[in-house]
Amino acid sequence: MGCLYNIFKWFKSNDPLIDEKEARTLRLEFQSRYHQFKLLLNANHLALEIMSGVEKALEGNVPFGMKFIRSRTMGAYTRVYQIVKHLKALAPGKYQDLPPRLEAIRLSLESLVNPVRPTPADDTYTLPVSALDKSHADQAGMKMANLGEMANRLHLKVPDGFVVTASAFRRFLDYNDLKVEVQRRIQSAEEQGHHALYTISADIRQLIQNAPLPADLEAAILKAYRDLARRQQGDVHLAVRSSALNEDREGTSFAGLYHSAMNVSGDHLIDTYKQIVAAAYSPAVMAYRLNRGLSEQETEMCVGVIQMVDAVCGGVLYSANPMNLRDRSVVINAAWGLPKAVVDGTTATDLFLVDRSPALVLTHREVAVKEKKYVCYPDEGVCRLDDTGPKMAQASLTDHQALDLAALAVAIENHYGRPQDIEWAIDPSGDIVLLQCRPLQVSADAPVRLPHPDDLDSLPPVLFQGGVTASRGAAAGPVHRVMKDVDALQFPSGAVLVTDRALARWAALIPRASAVISEKGGLTGHLANVAREFRVPALFGAAGVIDRLSAQDQITVDADTGRVYAGRVQSLLDMAGQVSSKNLMQGTPIFRTLEKAAGLITPLTLIDPDSPSFKASNCQTLHDITRFCHEKSVHEMFRFGKTHRFPERSSKQLRAQIPMQWWVLNLDDGFRVDVAGDRFVDIDNVTSIPMLALWAGITAFPWEGPPPVDGKGFVSVLFQATQNQALLPTVRTTMANRNYFMISKHYCSLQSRLGFHFAITEALVSDRTQENYVSFQFKGGAADFNRRLKRVRFVEEILDAHGFRTDVTKDALRARIEQHDAAAMVGKLKVLGYLSIHTRQLDMIMGNPAMVARYRGHILSQIDTLLAGPNQSAG
Repeated sequence: MGCLYNIFKWFKSNDPLIDEKEARTLRLEFQSRYHQFKLLLNANHLALEIMSGVEKALEGNVPFGMKFIRSRTMGAYTRVYQIVKHLKALAPGKYQDLPPRLEAIRLSLESLVNPVRPTPADDTYTLPVSALDKSHADQAGMKMANLGEMANRLHLKVPDGFVVTASAFRRFLDYNDLKVEVQRRIQSAEEQGHHALYTISADIRQLIQNAPLPADLEAAILKAYRDLARRQQGDVHLAVRSSALNEDREGTSFAGLYHSAMNVSGDHLIDTYKQIVAAAYSPAVMAYRLNRGLSEQETEMCVGVIQMVDAVCGGVLYSANPMNLRDRSVVINAAWGLPKAVVDGTTATDLFLVDRSPALVLTHREVAVKEKKYVCYPDEGVCRLDDTGPKMAQASLTDHQALDLAALAVAIENHYGRPQDIEWAIDPSGDIVLLQCRPLQVSADAPVRLPHPDDLDSLPPVLFQGGVTASRGAAAGPVHRVMKDVDALQFPSGAVLVTDRALARWAALIPRASAVISEKGGLTGHLANVAREFRVPALFGAAGVIDRLSAQDQITVDADTGRVYAGRVQSLLDMAGQVSSKNLMQGTPIFRTLEKAAGLITPLTLIDPDSPSFKASNCQTLHDITRFCHEKSVHEMFRFGKTHRFPERSSKQLRAQIPMQWWVLNLDDGFRVDVAGDRFVDIDNVTSIPMLALWAGITAFPWEGPPPVDGKGFVSVLFQATQNQALLPTVRTTMANRNYFMISKHYCSLQSRLGFHFAITEALVSDRTQENYVSFQFKGGAADFNRRLKRVRFVEEILDAHGFRTDVTKDALRARIEQHDAAAMVGKLKVLGYLSIHTRQLDMIMGNPAMVARYRGHILSQIDTLLAGPNQSAG
């Protein structure tokens, strides 16, 4: 044993010369880098939270406006900008492709959320109905464009008149500098919520009604009125109606929300015009616009000015049944007087149903008692009559008139190619006059009967219940556990991906997965975003689910209720295919803007950091940049610690009962009490969570000394010692027998040389599970390469069993684990601390299978004991 003792003595060397100034400089530099690293992680956390909020908004269940999109877009960009800045501080001069990629994304986002809207060169302030058709929707609004379409393309009777155009609206607002002020107040309403709409609406309407019209605009409106009066050979009473650019379109009817003024004289036309414009900002309109995702720019108000029809009767005409498109009956509602009684719902109305096939036939007639009607005053305005006289119980339409109306409805629907909602009146001469048409708003989905709670007994037993719904829906498939990369390679299409952590690298499997279940993870994770993007049901935070599902071949995942059932539950899958939550915002202009912006923010295309395509120039989204920077920041942080040796005087020596030198460099808040005047530090003064976990593993069981060495193993050690000049006692090394901890409360880097092998362990452990990780590098040994390789494989096997992702290159081992909570990470670090002590010199017995098996059993038993309870030691 004397020769062996001398071999081990080779590792003892004299203290190196110390450059105290260099030590202080290096320590300050590392502290600065660590500060940048923490700032980067914090910005990363905030960026992912914003991205999660964007994904949540895309569900469409909560209304939002452009204020929301602008704030979230700018918030995400700002956080990612900070991430890139902190990475540049960690790695000056590197990753030069990042800033241009970030700037390109910023410019694309800017063009979406703050588009430069070209001001139309057309300064036409009025257009006559005779000049309108549906191609004028951007000048006249859809309501007046449709009126012109019916008059000039279908040659149907509509009132004569004109429209005050969108150019006139812009001229009015610009002349009084109202545009910026109105937009500012609208954004304030979006931020403050519905309770603020009334006050803000009143302020905006008052601003508009008090503002004067430009002289040229007022002159144009009065000229158009005089032209109308000349055509009608006398003064004309008017219906002044809204025709906003976003009105009467499919999905955004604004039915009854905007203002119309009936039976207005020419003397009051200018004031009435301003009233109609101001009503574009009523509380009801602003709330509707917010809920339907319409931007303030699309509230430009055109105003229709048409000849008032002193109607004998009027009403609304549907070219199809709005509750059932399969019912092709024409639906007519009618009442005496102006159609206002019908559209306002202020009185009972007559109902007529006309079957259109094979010929128009009146199939149903229901006459109501119509106690109220609206009529025109002789001079100006309208009044409501609460006693309609003997006609109140009489039909307001003859059968012949009902059929004529139905024929018009069919003709208009055929022209537009879809069911229509039409407002009409019959004038004193008996002619039908069409006042408005727009797309019919229909309920396309048939009602679905949801299961009664009493019916749940018919479902199979619940295998698991709990977790967080990360992506909604239900799906079925065979269980496939994905714990390591090799599992991913074997993932079959249509399987349920079951994993212990929602790691970003599993995102590549999402398009092939029927559902995802993870024991860890939540809404803000990368994988949750990808699952929602592909609409794959996902249940995260499902603690203990792996053990529950290990024996199940086929399962059904109901992510909405957090339940997992045995087998394929077809009734549940059928229901999931029929029932979906109503998306209030989907299809609206603002929702489309958010979708486009989200496409530059949330998708994750850089998934595999080991791929050749994982580089800055390939970042397509802000999420890509956060992923890239996070990965590279960890690499840069570790590279600095790996390539710089920390001199002794920048550290404190740890008082320990283990016959090795342990030095501690406090980077930030790793000590309870400052020990500036002491060269030593006690373990009780250490607050670093990862260091304490490592130390618990290191000290849990005393090292029992080197294993018995057989002849071949001993010769191998001697031979390798002579070949490796770094191991000779005459070669000075600042790392000989010194093991350095660099610590803060949540961070630790341990560089150690124990025996013939070297190891670097880095860890970040905090309450932010998503940022937690442990990195471990292990190399060296005194035996020949074959025995060193077997020892590395021995350690790899143990780490694999504890969830580490491992990679072996020659006789070097790299292992990494991430995104576990703090308690789990502490356990992983205890394992690494234990292995760093108890696997040294095992390479010498790796040629003896029996001894390897005995040591494996002994080590695994002690690890189980270590993790089962309080630290234990053996005497």
